[in-house]
Amino acid sequence: MITVIGVTADNLVHTDIDLDTTDLSSYKWIWADFNEPSATEVKHLEKTFRFHPLAIEDCLQILQRPKLDYYEDYTFYVTHHVREEGRELFKEELDFFVSEKLIVTFQRSPSKEVAYIQKRLSTHQNAENWDPYFIFYRILDQIVDNYFPLIHAIEDSLVQLEEDNLNKTTAGFIPELMESRHLLLGLLQTVNPMRDLLYRMLNSQHLKGIRERRSYFSDIHDDLLKVSEMITSNREVTADMRDSYLSLNSHQTNNVMKVLTIITSIFSPLTLIAGIYGMNFENMPELTWKYGYFLAIVLMFGIGLAMYRWFKKSGWF
Repeated sequence: MITVIGVTADNLVHTDIDLDTTDLSSYKWIWADFNEPSATEVKHLEKTFRFHPLAIEDCLQILQRPKLDYYEDYTFYVTHHVREEGRELFKEELDFFVSEKLIVTFQRSPSKEVAYIQKRLSTHQNAENWDPYFIFYRILDQIVDNYFPLIHAIEDSLVQLEEDNLNKTTAGFIPELMESRHLLLGLLQTVNPMRDLLYRMLNSQHLKGIRERRSYFSDIHDDLLKVSEMITSNREVTADMRDSYLSLNSHQTNNVMKVLTIITSIFSPLTLIAGIYGMNFENMPELTWKYGYFLAIVLMFGIGLAMYRWFKKSGWF
């Protein structure tokens, strides 16, 4: 589907413009959004807007790295946004063609950020303060703002996991922790390339529209730096939680092994005595002795008590 919004010289917003029948040059500027376009609709990129074939090819390829390419009358941008479904994060590509009088967005899957800004522009009676670069800024800003709730949700899950870690087994704790690390890694792989893209935009000498709105795009870059630091910090937290839990689990295992070793050590001589007098050889005088059984019981009890006191004195308990 292609949605076209045009702004007239009087800053009036026109929606639902037909690309095939409308004279686009009559508008002050236009925004064309390609949302999951068909093959026929994709042809408008070349037929109507006359974009470079290489830029169109980048739109059709899946998950290009965030970048910008300079062309004669416009700049082509590849950006990434994140779509959340349950506990899964999916990285999606969102492409822009931006010039002074035109912005074209190309999305393979619906972007809530684009839909939100479309709705905001459509409800404006007067778009005097809007232009293609402002649309570009608002969408990027919305993409970055949507990172924060995702990170805060992961932080809350880590806090809850830390509070419950003593009640969880390794089979329950480690998978949940690794899931959080996986989510953070996915976000980091999206945020860092976007941060580098914004840095390149801010330091480019070819982007007049960006330079004139430097404070806006600089704010987005600052937010991306903050997001990147938050993700890195939380990944370090997950690593510390993992190491602490494994150390605690190892300590508990060692204590259990220590107790089992003590029990085994105490019962070893008792088992030896029981084994010797359980062989039933004929020439064993103690077997016919009246007090032999009682003496064996007292001897085993004494040995066990003596070993217990010795282990306790040595600090094993």
